[in-house]
Amino acid sequence: MAAVRWMAALGRHGTTVLFGSIFLGLLLPSAASFLRPTLPAFVFLLLFISLLRVDWSALGQVLRRPFLISGLVVGLMIAAPVLTWVLLLPLPIPEGLRTGIVLMAAGPPILGATAIAFLLRLDGAVTLVVCLCCTLLTPITVPPVALILLGLDLDISLLSFMGRLGILVGVSLLLAVAVRRKLGSVVLAQNHELLDGLVVLCMVGFAVAIMEGVTDTAMVDPQRVALWTLAGLAANPLLQVLGYAGTRFLGRNRGLTVGLMMGNRNMGLLLAALPAGADPGVALFFAVAQIPMYTLPALQKRLYQRIART
Repeated sequence: MAAVRWMAALGRHGTTVLFGSIFLGLLLPSAASFLRPTLPAFVFLLLFISLLRVDWSALGQVLRRPFLISGLVVGLMIAAPVLTWVLLLPLPIPEGLRTGIVLMAAGPPILGATAIAFLLRLDGAVTLVVCLCCTLLTPITVPPVALILLGLDLDISLLSFMGRLGILVGVSLLLAVAVRRKLGSVVLAQNHELLDGLVVLCMVGFAVAIMEGVTDTAMVDPQRVALWTLAGLAANPLLQVLGYAGTRFLGRNRGLTVGLMMGNRNMGLLLAALPAGADPGVALFFAVAQIPMYTLPALQKRLYQRIART
């Protein structure tokens, strides 16, 4: 029971815990190296818990609005990188950083965005459906966008990528359905803080693991890491603002939900697809861009609540 209470407390203070967790990987590089192989497991658990948390009736309502979902997917996967590329054109920034920011805007929203949406009391059902659709479309949309805008040839195998994602999503969905039938929606709703705590624990592990190698780079070239980090801290909220502004007509809560997905992208999927000769600054940006993903929810929580109420 003590462990359950501790986990529930972790869920209640989730955004604050996430704020500090991203720095653990920087302060404890050996822990980051140790946890790096567990990244797929954390992704699976986050997706499973998100599916478990979603109100299935709300999910059904979202699925009955294909034009809404299609519009959001096109906006996130096509319009966002094109707009980002246009905005960056006049800025005198290093090419590796420019490439990293555009690819960030082209990538799918992180699957953990659904978990963050629940922590922020946003629309988890819309987040889940849109994130899954964008993720499944990644090998179809991202390579041509990267080639046309950046001249970068990404190696993303459609069949193998879709196969891996199919297994991930399928197993998570079947397990979530089985657990929901066993426990019931009432029990799950009563233990939402416990589930939030499990989400936070998984995201802490992911945050530590993803920072592998960043500390060593910062010791060798601190100015470059500082510049890339500032760029990530600026790009994330600016994309969120653009996402909210473009979908405000859908309602404040849903606009904030789209903004959350717009700024928090899954760069881990793109990292493996970078060609051998790609600028190493791209990989560095992908790593430090995780920092705003974990720190901003704690800073934005009150702002989100205030906007949603007005």
